[in-house]
Amino acid sequence: MLNIDVESLAKTINSKVSSAAAKVHKPVTDGGGDSLIEVAAESIHAVAEALKNDGFNVLQVISGVDYVDFLEVNYMFARFDLNNPGQFTLKVRLKDRVNPAVDTISDVYPAADWQERECYDMLGVKFNNHPDLRRILCPDDWEGFPLRKDYEVQEYYRDMKVNPDEKMNLADREFAKRQEEINNAQNKASH
Repeated sequence: MLNIDVESLAKTINSKVSSAAAKVHKPVTDGGGDSLIEVAAESIHAVAEALKNDGFNVLQVISGVDYVDFLEVNYMFARFDLNNPGQFTLKVRLKDRVNPAVDTISDVYPAADWQERECYDMLGVKFNNHPDLRRILCPDDWEGFPLRKDYEVQEYYRDMKVNPDEKMNLADREFAKRQEEINNAQNKASH
């Protein structure tokens, strides 16, 4: 990834943040993809500070992923330096699906502010010590987190039908039908 030796960077992270437990994940196939670094979730703030001090002056993206058994928060950091540019992806794994939480890095990288709010809004990840952790896309009283695999759309929101039949496109209808079939099969299997 643009002049970044992730193996060396993981060693640097571990030397600066002893609790980071940084490890490199390489692409599964030779067909492409980038290596990335995973660190212990409880060390993300210290790791972000170390990266900032090491010249990674930009946080480009924060995103979240639901893998059913755990949630993951991904951060893409960059070093905008004409002589030594680079970027890489760092991730943390959150095993608590009921109350997923990780420390904010918005005090280190101000660009994290709204991106952490979006990750909270869509996946329910709480960012400890965030200065303004509230929904950013959904209304404050929305139920659930839309990008979670276990999310079920509420039927009504403030007396309005959320997905009225006359406004759903064909793909939405097929998706709803398939979800209903899966739920029925799961209910049948559990009884």
